Amino acid sequence: MELLEAILIAIVEGLTEFLPISSTGHMIITEKLLGVPDNDFTKLFTVGIQLGAILAVVVLYWKKFLMPAVNIQDRFRFYFKLGVAVLPALVIGFLLSDWIDSLLESTLTVAISLVVGGIVLLFIDNIFKTPTIHEEEQVTFKSAFLIGCWQCVAMIPGVSRSAASIIGGMQQKLDRKVAAEFSFFLAVPTMAAATGYKLLKAASSITSEHLQLFAIGNIVAFIVAIIAIKFFIRFLQHNGFKLFAYYRILIGTLLLILISNGTLSR
Repeated sequence: MELLEAILIAIVEGLTEFLPISSTGHMIITEKLLGVPDNDFTKLFTVGIQLGAILAVVVLYWKKFLMPAVNIQDRFRFYFKLGVAVLPALVIGFLLSDWIDSLLESTLTVAISLVVGGIVLLFIDNIFKTPTIHEEEQVTFKSAFLIGCWQCVAMIPGVSRSAASIIGGMQQKLDRKVAAEFSFFLAVPTMAAATGYKLLKAASSITSEHLQLFAIGNIVAFIVAIIAIKFFIRFLQHNGFKLFAYYRILIGTLLLILISNGTLSR
């Protein structure tokens, strides 16, 4: 992987990680279009640069994660709630790790997931019209766990972790803003666990050149993710999901056409 390729992939990661359009799917597409070799390091890189995106959430919501709480019970409740929510992903991710890795090679899976997910997003605002939870503190442990279960659907490339967990939140009566922000919070332990596990497994094969690419990729992903998160929250509050739905359907359909005529591999 060349430096420019690493930077472009990191930009895609930062832009798409917290939007409901699938960061993994877009990175797979980007790698195919750039002709990046489909090897172990490429797969590791797409996971490793998630650390930058995680840090963007912690920095933007530092009061939630790091500021000393007036009531220490509230702080522990917040962390424990995230722990409960991340459990399904930890268990399923561990059990199905090899199957998930095999899906990362499939452009067809990404294309179909983008289209199907786009169709779902077209109707999501009308399906969940009466939210009753307008603050993160109102989210119960049961709701957090169920949102975590929804998140697991995103292990299929192209689904979008953000979309799955936001839909799960809205199904649990969270309003759009709270559902999106809880999805961001949940991304921190989820992505940290997935990234840490992959990096530890591959630690012996990582070279100094790899570390340089990781460092640059994470810095780029961090900066771009901060911009994307701020945009998404503002946009979502006023416009809903339809623009993202149309985008997903358009890109997914274009991919299916490119796959059918042999321009992209399946």
